[in-house]
Amino acid sequence: MAKTHAVSFSRTGGPDVLEYVEVDLPAPGAGQVQIKHAAIGLNFIDVYFRTGLYTAPQLPFVTGKEAAGTVTAVGSGVDDFKVGDRVAYASADGAYSVERNIETKHLVKVPDGISLETAASMMLKGMTAEYLLNRTYKVGPDTAILFHAAAGGVGLIAGQWAKALGATVIGTAGSDSKVRLAREHGYDHVINYNTENFAERVRDITGGTGVHVVYDSIGRDTFPQSLDCLRRLGMFVSFGQSSGPIENFTLAMLAQKGSLFATRPTLFTYVATREELTNCANALFDVVLSNKVRININQTYPLREVGRAHMDLESRKTTGTTLLIP
Repeated sequence: MAKTHAVSFSRTGGPDVLEYVEVDLPAPGAGQVQIKHAAIGLNFIDVYFRTGLYTAPQLPFVTGKEAAGTVTAVGSGVDDFKVGDRVAYASADGAYSVERNIETKHLVKVPDGISLETAASMMLKGMTAEYLLNRTYKVGPDTAILFHAAAGGVGLIAGQWAKALGATVIGTAGSDSKVRLAREHGYDHVINYNTENFAERVRDITGGTGVHVVYDSIGRDTFPQSLDCLRRLGMFVSFGQSSGPIENFTLAMLAQKGSLFATRPTLFTYVATREELTNCANALFDVVLSNKVRININQTYPLREVGRAHMDLESRKTTGTTLLIP
């Protein structure tokens, strides 16, 4: 049996639990292909599994949801992919590996004009931006939005995409350099939440009305102030918790603050069917190929140094998207 390398953990904890190990690589099974990764995306969901906030299906566990590469072998019953195809995915555990087998239901073909590195850096973040802006709350020319972590991987994509949709785009970031970066990527207004009260500033910017929707991946540190940014009947979209989970959330709070709506979506629910996955990915490919959204690969790390990458991500030293290179 062939061998390859992967990053796994046998217990939850800090970045030190991540181990670069040799693993078996059998031939692909029925409905699977084998791929050689060109690049792997780094995301906060990887941290959530490593820390135990999300429960791994088994231990040891190879984490990672997002990567792109080339098909090197095809299992039985596969007729929609062939050796040499350039493919990407964002919904299958086990991305922290040099080579792997994967069920084809997770894969999309990467179009000409998009590099594998770009694909690996944008699938999870870009498809997240797609469903948030087009389906969780349909953003258009009359929409005012607040997007937390505007200089992060999802934030930089969402700012450009929302601007292309005609929205008024307000963001928050944690430093002056991140504020500048967000302004360069579609945001009309960016608030440094470490030096300003973002809820008050949002009210000032909107003439006291508030925004239609708040997209919040920060969690504990921005709640419940995010609710104070919303206009009557506005929507609070909590799609992550980089600062920790939201606690003491009561439904009565939504009534008190203007009959608000709240949702906790995940990408994996929004791309649960093959049609949803391909439609979401194609919408992302289209906005990137049209140059309405440009993808920033601001950090790269060797896969074997993934612990350092996790530390930088958690300490908010990173901006845009980060790649792990096998």
